[in-house]
Amino acid sequence: MAAKRTTGIVGGVCMAHAPQFFTLPDSEDKKIVARVKRLAQANGKRLKALKPDVYVTISNDHANQFVLHCVPPFALHRGNVATGTFAGRSFSHKIASDEATEVIRYLYEEGFDVSYTSTAEIEYSLGIPLSFLGIDGPIMPIFVNAYVPPQPRMERCYALGQAINRALKAQGLRAVVITSGGMSHFPGTDRYAKPDLAFDRKVLAELETGNLRYLLSLDEKRMDDTGNIELRCWGLAAGMLGERKPDMMSFDPSWHHNYATLAWWSQPTGKEKPFKPHYPAIAPDRLDLSIILHRLANDAAERDRYTADRKAYVAALDLSKKEKSALLNLKDAEMVAMGVHPFMSFMARLHIERAAKKT
Repeated sequence: MAAKRTTGIVGGVCMAHAPQFFTLPDSEDKKIVARVKRLAQANGKRLKALKPDVYVTISNDHANQFVLHCVPPFALHRGNVATGTFAGRSFSHKIASDEATEVIRYLYEEGFDVSYTSTAEIEYSLGIPLSFLGIDGPIMPIFVNAYVPPQPRMERCYALGQAINRALKAQGLRAVVITSGGMSHFPGTDRYAKPDLAFDRKVLAELETGNLRYLLSLDEKRMDDTGNIELRCWGLAAGMLGERKPDMMSFDPSWHHNYATLAWWSQPTGKEKPFKPHYPAIAPDRLDLSIILHRLANDAAERDRYTADRKAYVAALDLSKKEKSALLNLKDAEMVAMGVHPFMSFMARLHIERAAKKT
């Protein structure tokens, strides 16, 4: 029997898009640029190996197109081809037009009134990552307003990412997300030479563990204070990826920027241990025993009857032999192994032991 084809977002990358990657001024550390490019080339190969139907791209606009006439919080491109130029380079990528249109319709049904464009150009925030990754398309570009207040809240970015992933699954599409946006930097301000690398390390330490929801703790002021307003793009990707530990993370600071990279390409093996919470649901077949434990924990008179003659109390109950034995022993581990909620066993035993000490 053939394995079921996984749909939705199956992998992705978050990486920087500094214009210096193409312009290469004398102030730039060429070794760092070369390293970022090598990482991107390797990640591009891994992402292409996932054989996606479409590459969902997330990037911000640097006050070039979405700045005066219309500034949507989110805009999806549903044109035919997206083109653009920067620093003598030309970009041209086929857009998954029909699929993008269906995603927009799906988002409308879910209550996300996103904007869309058929003519927006690709600037370096998308052209550089796609060039470094070596990925052509088809792409489904999403533009996020990062620089023109009021910007979308991180919570909305994350929620939209979740909805887009559902939209992709609804179409049976297998996709990879390519997220553009650097970490700490302050272009065009007097803080340009002072990236907040300490904050970046803190964020990356959380993301490296798979705690992508950590981004939801970042409010507008925190992102602005630390030069991380572009993390809204990462927030959108986090909603798509879910709580997944990245396969690689690289911290590559420059004098003006943090060229951090995270990438996800591993797929579930089927050997992962299922999640078992410390406090599971109350087992239906242990309901009678659970009711008795609850009484013992909350009714002093019931406890008095139990402690006065434990064997007689248990013998009178309509419980199975195994349950009666467990109630006589009153050991938490035994109770929990049977399917009793840990807190019910713990509280009953705690109150009974406390009552015994008073006598």
